[in-house]
Amino acid sequence: MSVTAKTNIKTVLFDLDGTLLDTAPDLAFALNQLRAERQLPTLAFDKIRPLVSHGGAALIRGGLDMNETDPEFEPCRQRLLDIYQDNLINKTRLFQDMDKVLNALENAQIKWGVVTNKPARFTLPIMRGLQLDSRASSIVCGDTLNRNKPHPDPILLACQQSDSTHTECVYIGDAQRDIEAGRNANMPTLVALFGYLDKDDQPDTWQADGMLNTPLDILDWLQIKA
Repeated sequence: MSVTAKTNIKTVLFDLDGTLLDTAPDLAFALNQLRAERQLPTLAFDKIRPLVSHGGAALIRGGLDMNETDPEFEPCRQRLLDIYQDNLINKTRLFQDMDKVLNALENAQIKWGVVTNKPARFTLPIMRGLQLDSRASSIVCGDTLNRNKPHPDPILLACQQSDSTHTECVYIGDAQRDIEAGRNANMPTLVALFGYLDKDDQPDTWQADGMLNTPLDILDWLQIKA
């Protein structure tokens, strides 16, 4: 039996890494493979996890202690991405209970989509490999448009593709730029505290409309049942 949400939200839009999907294990593997190639010891997973939402450059900065002025920076970043492309869904999965959330949204006839800064060369194969692409109303990648988050354009495109206005969507992410992007698009925003936040992050200062300790909290916020 389908249920109806008690809010006016017609579409839920997710960030990908650290919000919809737990991609950190595969990215950590790629970074440690790169470290091994450079005769460096394995880096602990809990040191890598907070870097994941910030992309390949952040992984190189934090994982190799290297900055963009280093002539090896860009070759290392490209090598990291090449390793990662060969290991996209070895361990990447929906976060625990996120499958229940997606099922409940679909049962409530609420659409869901993805807006990520991750390039299409990674995002689309991951979504296909996990059989999520046909379920999503929109998948907007980091290179879909000329501008990405925190600019609102990608989120507004996802709204359009989902046949929803910005006031009928909510954006969920685990990074400050996610919340800024949603706010720049004048839509409600929720922070995924279960994502890849760093100990120095201060999500209570991001001016989001709510905090989510677990994916199931999304359903509580929408006032629909699992």
